[in-house]
Amino acid sequence: MHKTLLIVEDEFLIAIDLKLLLERRGWSVLGPATTVKEALALLDDELPAVALLDVSLKDGSVTLVAEALRARKVPFVVASAYSRPELIGGDVLAGAPGVGKPTEEHRLLAVLENAVRS
Repeated sequence: MHKTLLIVEDEFLIAIDLKLLLERRGWSVLGPATTVKEALALLDDELPAVALLDVSLKDGSVTLVAEALRARKVPFVVASAYSRPELIGGDVLAGAPGVGKPTEEHRLLAVLENAVRS
């Protein structure tokens, strides 16, 4: 299976670190997108197998991106320090798998693999 991942993260160093880590582990990475607008444009070009979403972006919450992913049946994982990201990003984030922030490598990989298989 081709493992394509969309990273939506507005903190540059975190986004680049995630991109490099995941590429070393065999993932093809779209982005990182730092805004809702960038993320939606990337989704118009290619659908990933899974997405990794920060809750708060430069231009607002990631809600519209999560809704677009759900409409396209693309699973997503939340990378956030918020214990309840749905309080910031809306009900679409409720129940989404989370990897925390900072994100531990083994947990991140396991949660992404599980999301793709589900």
